[in-house]
Amino acid sequence: MGQTITEKIFSEHVGREVYAGEIVRSPIDMVIGNDITTPISIKAFEEGGFEKLANPEGFAIVLDHFIPAKDIASANQAKISRDFAMKHDLKYFFDEKDMGIEHALLPEKGLVLPGDVIIGADSHTCTHGALGAFSTGMGSTDISFGMITGGNWFKVPESIKVIFKGKPSEFVTGKDLILEIIRILGVDGALYKALEFTGDAIQYLSMDDRFSLCNMAIEAGAKNGIVAYDEITKEFLDSRDSLRAEPKIHYSDDDANYCQVIEIDVEKLEPVIAYPFLPSNGHSVSQAVADEIRVDQVFIGSCTNGRLSDFKIAAEILKDKKVARHVRLILTPGTQKILRDATKLGYIDTLVDAGAVVSNPTCGACLGGYMGILGDDEVCISTTNRNFVGRMGSRSSKIYLANSAVAAASAISGYITDPRSL
Repeated sequence: MGQTITEKIFSEHVGREVYAGEIVRSPIDMVIGNDITTPISIKAFEEGGFEKLANPEGFAIVLDHFIPAKDIASANQAKISRDFAMKHDLKYFFDEKDMGIEHALLPEKGLVLPGDVIIGADSHTCTHGALGAFSTGMGSTDISFGMITGGNWFKVPESIKVIFKGKPSEFVTGKDLILEIIRILGVDGALYKALEFTGDAIQYLSMDDRFSLCNMAIEAGAKNGIVAYDEITKEFLDSRDSLRAEPKIHYSDDDANYCQVIEIDVEKLEPVIAYPFLPSNGHSVSQAVADEIRVDQVFIGSCTNGRLSDFKIAAEILKDKKVARHVRLILTPGTQKILRDATKLGYIDTLVDAGAVVSNPTCGACLGGYMGILGDDEVCISTTNRNFVGRMGSRSSKIYLANSAVAAASAISGYITDPRSL
């Protein structure tokens, strides 16, 4: 029987052929923690009496949720991770000196690679599947087990094959493709399954688009999202200063078994807007325009859409224009490098001239922590990945999820706007 790319990755790690449904103990190439989840893992590690990491060069801590610290509690939480990193002379520790949102920073640093098995105590760890890796979120105690043993137990997931056909039209991005998939499947339609993204449309998706695509696989309940290695992957990896290890490249067999196959003609797809209060509540941008949805805040950033291409798109739309008087536009680059590159290219000046404010790289606004909290009854159009009740602040606020072009266009008019109309 043929194998999917996910089955092949586990087979290579386990040392024998494995298939969906099997429970396996697999080595892990990269364990990822952040300032919220790592202190719990560290506590379990130390209370167990362990003194050494099983694979120090396969463990990274990225302080990215409340850094620079927003209050005493977040400062103390970060201190736990800092002290641990210093004690163990951790090679891959990132704080204010080299900031970034973990799922943007680690690919940028060449630390996550095709063929890897990756776990992180953050649900959007599935982002790294864009590089042809198996990458998934786990709980903090599972992370601790990975720190101690260098491996963990997994049930090999069944795969749903998603075939994207055709060439996306203007302003249709990877964000729209994944919002459409979530609209079709619902928030649990891919529960504990791999979403394998294929089809001729993939060639038109930049690596930034692929990161967005895989980032939100979890919003359909998926264990992981994955895109096979190709020339675009190679170009991305070749552009890194260095790579943690050699890529391990796998492709699904023609006779691999899928539990479901979904085909989408992307040429017919408009930008998709996820209405409150679920990422699966997708509507076309035409419907959103017809609904005349007034917005108070526009947010462009997060591990989903805080990359250089997002700021390029926003700058092109906002050039020589102004943000509506009643709207605040908040920009959060995914990493310091993205911020620097966007500055060198003039995107930041253009956006600030239009009326935007730029924050440091942080997850803060996305999870309602800081740097963009919504007040009572406020409405935000956001490039983030979740729009649950109270996600970005007040429980009476509302979040509409969209791509960066729609967000930028909406900042000008003060209403959800189709960028194709500008």
